Formats: sequence, structure tokens, C-alpha cells
Amino acid sequence: MPESKEPPVNRRKLTRAVKALLESRPGRTSITVEDLRTGRVFRFGAEEVLPTASVAKVDILMALLRKERWDRLPRAVRRDAEIMIRYSDNKAADRLWERIGREAGLARANRAFGLRATTAVPGRCVDLYCWGITRTTADDQVRLLKRLPKLRDGAVVRRLMRRVVPEQKWGVSAGACAGERVALKNGWLKHVANDLWAITSVGLIADRYAVAVLTEDNATSEAGIAKVERLVERVLDGFRVCPKG
Repeated sequence: MPESKEPPVNRRKLTRAVKALLESRPGRTSITVEDLRTGRVFRFGAEEVLPTASVAKVDILMALLRKERWDRLPRAVRRDAEIMIRYSDNKAADRLWERIGREAGLARANRAFGLRATTAVPGRCVDLYCWGITRTTADDQVRLLKRLPKLRDGAVVRRLMRRVVPEQKWGVSAGACAGERVALKNGWLKHVANDLWAITSVGLIADRYAVAVLTEDNATSEAGIAKVERLVERVLDGFRVCPKG
């Protein structure tokens, strides 16, 4: 077990702060943050099972690399992996979804990864309407991030997540101190039935803090992104204080 010389997270205080923040920001919300060095953890809305949107692309790539080595993949497949993560390209995700065996392949990988509440929808994809509506929990997304060091080519996944294009570097990055490296993947999905948005963000801050935020029923994508960033900022403040200067 990791040894911690740092003060424990004040979960009661953080829970109150998160509830106060969400009073003016409606919608279902879940966040899990774990300090991988000390084992400290905070959860809010852990019972919520919400859509992944494009954060599922990390799971798809990890499922692929569980079975195939990066340097042995065809160049076109490596290119699909790169644009799927860095640019959130949906067509590339569709092709890799087929390569891993669709929902059955993802389910097999997720059992090996120890995910407990992540379920994909069967069928062939039309743009993102299968992998994008995979259901998951913030806890499962943190479990997935924690598997990266154990994956043979997990460093490839982290490298691509660090190189997400600038306009998609919102979300988890809001909790980083100056100079800290962030590996992340974000998701955004407008539900056809009610025109409300699912906004999600998962990632690693300084290779130390594993963060997953899932939200649904946001009136706009901008409102959802703002909510995610305020949540990440507030919860990370409960784990550490950024150096000044």
C-alpha cells in the first residue's frame, strides 16, 4: 500500500463544496479523483452510470493494445489511433471499434481491466452511435487510467493523450498546477431526444492524479465544460496547493 505523509482529503468538506457548486449547474454529475502516489481518493455521485461520449476512445485504444503491439500495427491503424485520440476523429474510432471486435471485444478487455460497470451497445457504428453511448462510472474510468502503466504499450496511450490538439485541452487540465504535464481525453455528445449535452473528461495530472468527470443534461456544451472545469479545480484544491510564482 502507498504510504502518505500528506494530510487526508477532507471528504465531508469537499462534498459540501461540490454540492454548493452544482446548485446552479443542473444535471447528473459524477467525479472521482485518486492520488496514485498516496492512495487518497475522493468520490462524488459514484452511483451514477453515465455516457462516455468520446472518452470511450481511450478504452478502445487500450483494448486494441491489449491484443496487438503498437509497433506491429499497420501504419493506417496507428494513424487511426493517433487521430482518434488527438483530434477525437469519430470515423477512426469506428474503424478501430471494428478491429477490436465491437462491443464483445470491448467487454472482454474491460473484464481484464477490472471495470465493473462499463457496458457498450451492440451493433455497427454510424459515426459515434454505439461506442459513444457506452455507459460507465467515474470509478471505472479511474480504474482504466490506473491500468495504463500495466499495459505493454500504455506509454503510447499517455503520449497521445498529452498531445491532444489545443482546442480540446479543456476539462481535467483545469486542475493542473503551472508546468504540470496533463494527459487527457474529453467527450461531448448532444442527445437527440432532448437536445441536452453529455460532457465528460478523463485524464492524468503529472502522472499522479487520476481524474474522471462525467456529466449529463447540460443545457449547452459550454455550460457543461465550465461545470467540469470548476469541479476539477475545486476537488484538486482539496488534494494539494499549487506552488506560487
